[in-house]
Amino acid sequence: MPDIAPDTETHEEAGPLTDGFHLLIDALKLNEVENVYMVPGIPVTDLGRMMQSEGMRVLSFRHEQHAGYAAAIAGYLTKKPGVCLTVSAPGFLNGLTALAHATTNCYPMILMSGSSEREIIDLMQGDYEEMDQLAIAKPLCKAAFRINHAEDIGIGVARAIRAALSGRPGGVYLDIPGALLGQTMDAAAGEKSLVKVIDPAPAQLPGPNAVTRALNVLKNAERPLIILGKGAAYAQADDAIKALVEKSGMPYLPMSMAKGLLPDDHPQSAGAARSLVLKESDTVMLIGARLNWLLSHGKGKQWGSEPKKFIHIDIEPKEMDSNIEIAAPLVGDIGSCVHALLDGMGDDWAHPPASWVDAVKTKRDTNVERMAPKLQNNNVPMDYHGALGVLKGIVADRPDAILVNEGANTLDFARSIIDMHKPRKRLDVGTWGVMGIGMGQAIAAAVETDNPVLCIEGDSAFGFSGMEIETICRYKLPVCVVVFNNSGIYRGTDVNPSGGDDVATTVFVKDARYDKMMEAFGGLGFIATSPDELKRAVNEAMDAGRPALVNAVIDEQAGTESGRIGNLNPQSVVAQK
Repeated sequence: MPDIAPDTETHEEAGPLTDGFHLLIDALKLNEVENVYMVPGIPVTDLGRMMQSEGMRVLSFRHEQHAGYAAAIAGYLTKKPGVCLTVSAPGFLNGLTALAHATTNCYPMILMSGSSEREIIDLMQGDYEEMDQLAIAKPLCKAAFRINHAEDIGIGVARAIRAALSGRPGGVYLDIPGALLGQTMDAAAGEKSLVKVIDPAPAQLPGPNAVTRALNVLKNAERPLIILGKGAAYAQADDAIKALVEKSGMPYLPMSMAKGLLPDDHPQSAGAARSLVLKESDTVMLIGARLNWLLSHGKGKQWGSEPKKFIHIDIEPKEMDSNIEIAAPLVGDIGSCVHALLDGMGDDWAHPPASWVDAVKTKRDTNVERMAPKLQNNNVPMDYHGALGVLKGIVADRPDAILVNEGANTLDFARSIIDMHKPRKRLDVGTWGVMGIGMGQAIAAAVETDNPVLCIEGDSAFGFSGMEIETICRYKLPVCVVVFNNSGIYRGTDVNPSGGDDVATTVFVKDARYDKMMEAFGGLGFIATSPDELKRAVNEAMDAGRPALVNAVIDEQAGTESGRIGNLNPQSVVAQK
């Protein structure tokens, strides 16, 4: 046999390599994602460490649900997707509640979860924390993607960001198999694979005919009303919305998270005349608000017996006619729609009849005057009005502070009593009315805005996320938590109907010292039993700029069943034996 010539072909040395860890971090940083909210664990522990080493701020929580709530509200505050990173299976499921919450509330958020090997999952062979997470996430979010190859990380992150932000914002799930993070590829090729998302939420202009139709409906209105929802606050079209309200001369009603778009003491505010304007208005323009349960679906006794015409501004066409007929649908982003209406109004727009404006003003002023003595009481034990009257004054003195609020009575009373003076300063439970958002939202608000945070919690609501006060202390955040402590859910006076030894299902430990929990982690703890003590404690805490908790002792009998939505509690009609 002839000799075989030796292989003389030269091979170039392979270039430097990169891996899935670095590509994911670089893709996020390229798209200006700076903060990540997470709980470490398999398979993302090292990813969190490496994110931190690469200059990202990584905030480690005690529970994934609260990390998710933080990411969700971060998206609302910044108009960039908030990112939550969790472990697989149980951790993913914990974060999924927050992802669904973000989607329901139209907050841009990305939940990234590590996951098990696809081959083992698909054959159901029993991998560590085996779960088909992508399939589970899909019904509960706006979009869901899985990245299987390192070269697709750039495009996968880009798709998630665009899906979260475009059109109606929402939650997106991004599945990160553990094996993906360890995959390697040529570093130069990896860099080229990254994608910078361009214009993820382009302006969507309303049709000219739709604008004309809406203006014609407004011109014929005798008793018009504007309702501002949290979508209007998210849009950050503050100056244009203020100009539209003032140019129109119409009374406006802010939903709870839209409070402060215009100051609540603005002369056109109808917040203290809500019942009147909903019932007596003949034309209603919705800006970033939906006719869901929070507005009684646009019908029923709350809206009066006379038919109304609705103008609805929303970026989602399917939202129109969701409950009742919309006379003038205006589809587009809020900023573009509001500017189009302003342009169409011209310089000689006629204000509503004085009889309507005066009726709203009279009702509002009467209600404010009637409420004032209740808010100035110094009762011991405190009731909700006396305690919130004090906090109303503190918020007025500190308009840049962000107010986080949840509970039943604590939420319902606070949103009607505490005035807001600047936009996006009030954060609460949102569309679902879900409990447990408090500490997560407080943490994200402090991190994303660098502003102090006042978090007003019912004692039941605080129980959902109270352990995160350790997180607040660990990161030395300027958060003051006020727990309205009435020793129970709704109130602390219920009794076990069976006469047994167990306390009633709605009753907590009496005289609980939540302030000692904060002290245990190095924060400031206060107890307040009167409005005067509450005022001193909260001002001292806010001035300190340190983690603090004020245990505000409220009369056990002060609350009502389910706050102001007790009608949603079904009642048994079967007689007990």
